[in-house]
Amino acid sequence: MLAGMDGDASAHVALLKRLSTRLRAYFTNQLRRIGRGSADAEDLTQETLIAIHTRRHMYDRTQLFTPWAQAIARYRLMDYLRRTRVSAGDLEMEELQDVLCEDEAAETDSRLDLESLLAQLPAKMRRAIELVKLAGLTTSEAAAAANMSPSAIKVSVHRGVKALALLVKRKGAAHEDR
Repeated sequence: MLAGMDGDASAHVALLKRLSTRLRAYFTNQLRRIGRGSADAEDLTQETLIAIHTRRHMYDRTQLFTPWAQAIARYRLMDYLRRTRVSAGDLEMEELQDVLCEDEAAETDSRLDLESLLAQLPAKMRRAIELVKLAGLTTSEAAAAANMSPSAIKVSVHRGVKALALLVKRKGAAHEDR
């Protein structure tokens, strides 16, 4: 998204292609629950891609991209349900996260989001989380690698995870305020 916003047309096209696959799967799955076909799913996919494209100037570079794209998709689906007078009771909006994070490309996006969040933590906390939570080391192994005591690793991980949760919550609240 950022490269596309900076004028890289091929990056923007690649983003829209990757999104179209995930959105199509999401809308197909949701609409199948209410007895609607793939033509409606395709229409919603195109509407969502157009909305993302035409509103890309509104995307805040400091915010996570995935929640922004998910919100647009949810709004498009809700608009469709209102237009067609269908109840949203049978639909699970949370499934969009699963669809958007299915493949390697999405994992890369998630990794970039995580790295952005981790960069906001103090170095000791970030290193402890990277060693224990991401690399899967034991507390003792992480302590040796970071040249810290095992209890310092535990405290850093605990505080770091709490700080990350707060950062995510703040970003979500800031996103909802717009």
